[in-house]
Amino acid sequence: MPDGAVPVLDVRGLKTIFRTRSGEVHAVNNVSFHLQPGELLGVVGESGSGKSVTMMSLLGLLPSPPADVRGGEVWLGGRDILKIGVDGLRDVRGAKVGFVFQDPMTSLNPVFTVGNQIMEPLIRHKGMTKAQARIRAAELLELVGIPDAAARLKSYPHQFSGGMRQRVMIAIALACDPDVLIADEPTTALDVTIQAQILELVRDLRTKLGMAIIWITHDLGVIAGIADRVMVMYAGQVVEQAPVAQLFARPQHPYTRALLKTIPKLGGQREARLQVIEGQPPLMTAEPGACAFRARCTHALDRCATENPQRRSLDGAPVGHGHDVACHWESPDA
Repeated sequence: MPDGAVPVLDVRGLKTIFRTRSGEVHAVNNVSFHLQPGELLGVVGESGSGKSVTMMSLLGLLPSPPADVRGGEVWLGGRDILKIGVDGLRDVRGAKVGFVFQDPMTSLNPVFTVGNQIMEPLIRHKGMTKAQARIRAAELLELVGIPDAAARLKSYPHQFSGGMRQRVMIAIALACDPDVLIADEPTTALDVTIQAQILELVRDLRTKLGMAIIWITHDLGVIAGIADRVMVMYAGQVVEQAPVAQLFARPQHPYTRALLKTIPKLGGQREARLQVIEGQPPLMTAEPGACAFRARCTHALDRCATENPQRRSLDGAPVGHGHDVACHWESPDA
C-alpha cells in the first residue's frame, strides 16, 4: 500500500451502547481505525470483545432499540455514512460494503433460490434486468468455485453443503463489486478442511479483485496467514494494532501476549497444558474510566485502576498507521 494513500474506510471515535433492563451496556468504546485500498485488516479478540458489534454498527445492522450508535464518524467514499439515514445505508450495504456473516444457513433465505438471492442486489444496486442479473449471478458462482454454476442458480440453500453455502454468501457480498468486504468469522462453523478452502478462496479473490477486506476472527492462526495488519479488541476497545509480522514478533499489550500464548503449539511436550487467560471480561455496564483488562493482567499498575489508557504510538507513526498500544505498562522490548 502506498504511503499517504487515502483510506477507503476511516472510522473515528465510534461508540455503541445497548439499553437493557439492568442499564446501558457500553459495547463499543471510542473505536478508531482505517482501512487502506487492497488491505486485509484482521480483527481479533475473545467472544464479547466488540468485534462484530463494531462492524455491524458501521452499517446500521444492529436492531434499534436496544442498540444505539452514540457517536463517532464513519467515512466511506467521501461522506460520513452514520449521517445518511436508513435509506442511505441501504444503498451502501451491498453496493459499497459487502458483508459475509458467520452462519450462512441463517443468513440465506431458505424459501428463495440461491440465484434469486444473488440477483437481488444486482437488480437493486446495478439496475440490471433479470436476464442480465442471472448471467452475472452464474459468473459469481463460478468465481467462488461452485461447479455447474448456471444450473445451481435454481437450487435452494438446503441443497448446498456448509462450505458451498458460505461460498454463496461470498458471491452475494461480491455481487456489486464493493469497495470493502467485511467477513464476520465466516469459517467458524465449518470443519478445518472447508475452512482451508474458504481461506484459499479469499486469498485468490483478493488477488483478482484487489478489494479491501476486514476479517473478524478469534483465531490468530488464521490471521497470521492472511492479514496485512491486525487490530486487537478487548471490552469494546482497541488495545493494540500493528502490521501482522510485528504483532506476532513483538506483542506489546499484556492481553495480546496472553492471546498468543493460548495458541496450541505442535511438537511441544505432551505434558504441557494449554494456556488460558484467567478471569472473565468485564460487564461493561459503565463507560470505561479505568483499564478494562487490569483484573486479569499480570503487569497492572496503580494508575490502571483510575485511568483508562489511550492508544500511543510505538514507532513514531501516527496512531493507527504503525504499531500502537493502549496500555500504561511499557514492555522492556518496546
